[in-house]
Amino acid sequence: MKKALIIGAGPAGVTAAYELLKKSDEYQVIVLEESQEIGGISRTVRYNGNRMDIGGHRFFSKDDRVTEWWDGIMPLQGQPSYDDRKLGRSVPLKEGGPDPEKEDRVMLTRNRVSRIYYNKKFFDYPVKMNARTIRNMGFATTMAAGFSYLKTVFVKKPVDSLENFYINSFGRKLYSMFFEGYTEKLWGRHPREIAPDWGAQRTKGLSIMGILKDNVQKLLPGKQDKHQVQTSLIEEFNYPKYGPGQLWETAAAEVEAMGGEIRKGCKVTKLHTVDGRVQSLTYEKDGEEYTVEADVFISSMPIKDLVAGMNDVPEETAAIAAGLPYRDFVTVGLLVDRLNLKNETNLKTLGNIVPDCWIYVQDVGVKLGRIQIFNNWSPYLVKDPDHTVWIGLEYFCAEGDKYWNMSEEEWVKFGVAELIKMGVITSERDVLDSHRERVKKAYPAYFDTYAQMDDLIAYLDTFENLYCVGRNGQHRYNNMDHSMATSFEAVNNILSGRKDKKNIWSVNTEKEYHEEKKEEK
Repeated sequence: MKKALIIGAGPAGVTAAYELLKKSDEYQVIVLEESQEIGGISRTVRYNGNRMDIGGHRFFSKDDRVTEWWDGIMPLQGQPSYDDRKLGRSVPLKEGGPDPEKEDRVMLTRNRVSRIYYNKKFFDYPVKMNARTIRNMGFATTMAAGFSYLKTVFVKKPVDSLENFYINSFGRKLYSMFFEGYTEKLWGRHPREIAPDWGAQRTKGLSIMGILKDNVQKLLPGKQDKHQVQTSLIEEFNYPKYGPGQLWETAAAEVEAMGGEIRKGCKVTKLHTVDGRVQSLTYEKDGEEYTVEADVFISSMPIKDLVAGMNDVPEETAAIAAGLPYRDFVTVGLLVDRLNLKNETNLKTLGNIVPDCWIYVQDVGVKLGRIQIFNNWSPYLVKDPDHTVWIGLEYFCAEGDKYWNMSEEEWVKFGVAELIKMGVITSERDVLDSHRERVKKAYPAYFDTYAQMDDLIAYLDTFENLYCVGRNGQHRYNNMDHSMATSFEAVNNILSGRKDKKNIWSVNTEKEYHEEKKEEK
């Protein structure tokens, strides 16, 4: 048999292994994972009976291949979940689907609710042109924002930075309120120093006109079509009962059931290349080095580390890879008995807590970037969802800086102080339990040598049996479904014999991929 080595057991790596085994019986498949966990940044962390979703993962896609794949691994609920049942909430149910109160292998349908915290007020996200927004902003600020946007309709700035991208989409006033400070908090760089690619990718064509169009469509009869609505405006998404890691752990078990092998604690350090092909790789496990040959190599490890471990890399190419920047991530889980946030919506929740899945903290007076409320992602993430609220405080930093190096005790104290300052909780006494998680290279960044990324891609593509997939594997801020799609394309290339890899690198770059489904030919 031919041998395929897959680096990384995150969404891209597990998808590649699953697809290769499902579609072919010609390959022995081995997945090498550095950590002891499945799912990468999409894993679920268990702590004292509660579960944390690192970064928040909506299961929503316009790619039917992805949604069908998810459904095959974890079918949609056929009966209400615990909170839906207790509150009498109506949710879409799949006929014959599993009952989440009785079965674990089940996907829930959840409301997407998120808001922006700015200037000690809460705004809808994306910003809606409604009475609440105008009241929160004040008449003068609303008028200033309106005229600022109108100016951009007639006078466009060159799209040569993330700053200009946002100004063209929202006007300078709204940009300064909701994007400038938050973006600098996220990346540690001012938006004028960041390439516009990230904005185009993450907002999926979202603009004031897109928001107005969406608001009008919601007044019309009929359900939203997932292929026409912009991703940033969706109001429902699916979610595994026990968080995203549950789906990837289940898929990994399927990989093993089909004969694949997943080796944990294996850190890939070297790739050995000869005459335009990768011949073998070396990994470390328990202090020992192992070298394995294979026919095909699929990598979801950071390109920076991949190239650093390759032999005979041209000096200029090595410098591009070495200069690729990343943003690292810390999340602090806090278990509290309540939040000082009123539920002023008409959405029912357990304990009448606010219905937000996450709250974006645009206020530059705190370092906090986002607050997750795990109760609203799934009641099964929380040991006692009726009497406690389990939240995640998300911070962005750089590996090795003073924040990254803070102890867990320091992080908890820091996060609690910021919540008190924001008025989200009253005092340290509100906190019943806590846990901190750190994630390296969580966000591939779009500055420094990223501008020469095309040259690096061209070099990597000279190795005909090397396929780069996923978020870090392509140094692209892919969502989970895009990471999966890169693996779909890679496996199809391997099995069809296609040499050109443009289709793999093109996932999540074409505008129409985000905004509408292409017509079937």
